[in-house]
Amino acid sequence: HCSKYKVLIHIIKYTPYQLIMKILVGVKRVVDYAVKVRVQNNTVDLNNIKMSLNPFCEIAVEEAVRLKEQKVADEVVAVSIGPKQCSETLRTALAMGADRAIHISTDLRTDYMELQPYAIAQIFQKVVEQEQSDLVLLGKQGIDSDCGQTGPMLAGLLGWPQVTFAANIETDGKSMTVERETDDGTETIQIPALPAVITCDLRLNEPRYATLPNIMKAKKKKVDTLVAEDMGIDLTPRNEVLEVFEPPPRKEGIMVDDVDSLLDKLRNEAGVIE
Repeated sequence: HCSKYKVLIHIIKYTPYQLIMKILVGVKRVVDYAVKVRVQNNTVDLNNIKMSLNPFCEIAVEEAVRLKEQKVADEVVAVSIGPKQCSETLRTALAMGADRAIHISTDLRTDYMELQPYAIAQIFQKVVEQEQSDLVLLGKQGIDSDCGQTGPMLAGLLGWPQVTFAANIETDGKSMTVERETDDGTETIQIPALPAVITCDLRLNEPRYATLPNIMKAKKKKVDTLVAEDMGIDLTPRNEVLEVFEPPPRKEGIMVDDVDSLLDKLRNEAGVIE
């Protein structure tokens, strides 16, 4: 006997990951790595100079996007602190695959001269709490100040576990295993459960180039703007920079005829070998 009713069978495919993260990634606008900086009036002159996305932050964005592509994360939010030109840096992150962006607007310099890591970490803390992020990915350091302090300070303020100088990140959806760079090689750290803060090192990945279609799509993605001075945070520098100066020019090199001449000069002129 055939029934006149049709039975609908729904097949639901479950992802192997049990944890869907919301990732917040820091994006810093810095002097381009290929630019030779000029020192004027006891500071680095930023007028008419090429600015770019901090290379280590670019690696952090790439890793966040890869985690989303692996279906481990469902949203990547890029955050940048600085002047209105930071919107261009954020568009780069959006073109790489971030879903939306937050611009913390301020005219204070972010290269340690005015806005320093402790205040930056406090700003990120407010944003993380507002966004209810599960994972924060940051570059290990900015190539302007080279402090490497924002990630550890943020983890301390939040009371979250942290891993710095990440060279590889793996997850089973419930925990994360991070290989990190050390002076003696690498070590592996296990994060039993999120939330956590991870800072990204050079070997973690090779960032993708943003394609023209994604650059066009990035122009339509949402960018929220907050004012740093309105966030109830003391932005006063904790340290004072007393002097900024250019390194002395290198002496002109010389050509030697053979290895014996090289060793003689290293021993008798440079004094670097005995």
